[in-house]
Amino acid sequence: MKMHVQELKLADLIQAFDRLITFWHSDPADYRSEPGELNPIALELGWRNYSLWHEEDKARRTDVDDSMIAQVKRNIDGFNQQRNDLIEKLDEAILAWLTPKVDFDKDLPINSETPGSIVDRIFIMSLKVYHMHEDTLRDDIDDAHRSRSQQKLATLREQRADLEQALHRLLDDYLAGNRKMKLYRQFKMYNDPTLNPELYRQTGA
Repeated sequence: MKMHVQELKLADLIQAFDRLITFWHSDPADYRSEPGELNPIALELGWRNYSLWHEEDKARRTDVDDSMIAQVKRNIDGFNQQRNDLIEKLDEAILAWLTPKVDFDKDLPINSETPGSIVDRIFIMSLKVYHMHEDTLRDDIDDAHRSRSQQKLATLREQRADLEQALHRLLDDYLAGNRKMKLYRQFKMYNDPTLNPELYRQTGA
């Protein structure tokens, strides 16, 4: 195991995320009470993604009033904003950890995706793995459906493993001085009443 992922508490992300998702589906009283060694920002990021996933499921319902869907949409906006904030927060923590170890003032190539974004994608892929595996266990599908879901599940697992390896390689490149880490800000505008024209036109901000 690479020392950097151990120090950052980002080791064995796939196993950690699988364990968390199973635990959260048991409807615990506190989402933070699952035992395990995981970066606390990554845990919070995972929880927001978990919450966002299930709100998006609710948004597809057709048997409820439009007022409920409107509230669900606002919940989705809130979770998505928190998710993006946590990606940036995780990147800030990783950069703070790297800065004493690496000279980032040199002219080095920059990766198009940050470590925080990769961690985010690994968790989303873990949600897909969990729910696709659920689909393979259904007793109301035929063999053709089950076979398609099993093939998709294998692909999802392979892609997720590729992402985890990519995260490790990127951190190795940073530490070796082969790449420069740089923070990228999302500047989400839709939740900001001073930037969303549909909001500031109402308030005159």
